[in-house]
Amino acid sequence: MLENLTLLTDFYELTMMQGYFKNKKDPVVVFDMFYRHNPSDNGFAIAAGLEQVIEVIKNLNFNYEDVEYLRSLKIFDEDFLDYLSGFHFTGDIYAVPEGTVVFPMEPIVKVVAPIMQAQLVETVILNLINHQSLIATKASRVCHAAQGDFVMEFGLRRAQGPDAGTLGARAAVIGGCAGTSNVICAKKFGVPALGTHAHSWIMSFHDEYTAFKEYANLYPENAILLVDTYDTLRSGVPNAIKVFNEMREAGIKLGRYGIRIDSGDLAYLSKKARKMLDAAGFNDASIVASSDLDENLISSLKLQNARIDSWGVGTKLITSADCPAFGGVYKLAAIQNEDGVFEPKIKLSENTWKITNPGNKTIFRIYDMEGKIKGDLIAFADEKITENEEYMMFDPIETWKKTLLIPGEFKVRELLVPVFIKGQCVYASPSVMEIREYCKKEMDTLWDESRRLVNPHEVHVDLTQSLWDVKKKLLDDYNNALQVNKHATAL
Repeated sequence: MLENLTLLTDFYELTMMQGYFKNKKDPVVVFDMFYRHNPSDNGFAIAAGLEQVIEVIKNLNFNYEDVEYLRSLKIFDEDFLDYLSGFHFTGDIYAVPEGTVVFPMEPIVKVVAPIMQAQLVETVILNLINHQSLIATKASRVCHAAQGDFVMEFGLRRAQGPDAGTLGARAAVIGGCAGTSNVICAKKFGVPALGTHAHSWIMSFHDEYTAFKEYANLYPENAILLVDTYDTLRSGVPNAIKVFNEMREAGIKLGRYGIRIDSGDLAYLSKKARKMLDAAGFNDASIVASSDLDENLISSLKLQNARIDSWGVGTKLITSADCPAFGGVYKLAAIQNEDGVFEPKIKLSENTWKITNPGNKTIFRIYDMEGKIKGDLIAFADEKITENEEYMMFDPIETWKKTLLIPGEFKVRELLVPVFIKGQCVYASPSVMEIREYCKKEMDTLWDESRRLVNPHEVHVDLTQSLWDVKKKLLDDYNNALQVNKHATAL
């Protein structure tokens, strides 16, 4: 991201900003970025995209060309354009670290800033966090289905543009992929560049054997040969075995080697190919599969005992084909009054899951003593949940569902960490491969029942008693006001 992305925002953010400016209304507010439903009917999501948010926020400024463009629209006044000319972000941002397991309704990013600044950053936060969290979550499903096998991200040519392909590949590695075919992603983010060769390589030679031999001689450390250009079992696998035999007899040491199958019945072909490779003495040769894979097909192939140990997953991963949007939202939660106190705000809806949680908040994750997640608690930012006191967790909707936390039987971790304080970045993003390792540890905190691909167990996200009381009061106050208005209208 080299270009200035300050104008990567929705037009109404700027019109609202001018409205606030004209009304001399710029209080400090709290906005929460959260999502309401897990993508792909999953049991969780993986937070990703924070590093790119940091890059954009650090470089927020309206340059001369930006201001001139806005002036040309004939809607913004000169005093507001002068304000934009000196704009920079001065607020606070808190977020869960990338690679963290997250659940619906809890803030992934919290912005505490003057309202004009908080409105401006809404779109870019949603754009970056929504996309990468979606792909990281999809990748975690694919890698879970692969049961520890080597998974490669192969989706660049099918992604919705260069940015989606590159940042999507970054997110896929965070979610568990071993590397990517996307070279610019590999260079920019320090992740392994992976791949083999195309059918065109085979077709460019007079015969398949020669194509295999030339490729294996060039790349003995990564001699994965694509065997389905003509006939997988009668031509491709025998020619690959012939090349491997010749290299072994010549004393050429092979590194990672084997075959790739990109079409046909992958279960049947992989079983037959495995027998052929083993019979020839190449028990350690890999069998790589591609061919429009996703977590459901991989899971099915595993159930069929397919002899595949490495997977190249492209289109359905990089586009999250079954669930193309993450659905994250950005909602006002509190406004600071003249005394410096945050007054909670709530958005109401006839849909229960669209009613927001008010106030300046944080998240506490509750673990059992073995490190598995018992549930999450959304709390006011000044609340403390300690491991030394009993605490009753309860479902905020079905309030009779309760869990008593007893000292010595649970652990607590606060999830939101400071990223910007008074406009200054105080957070250093780890490398993508470090985030990937952290994400693997996060996945281990989930129960197997929450990781299954179909009908996963729901991890509960509860509210503290204080937050629940305030939310209930706001709802009651609104309903009481409606009744008063209704009575007054009737009179």
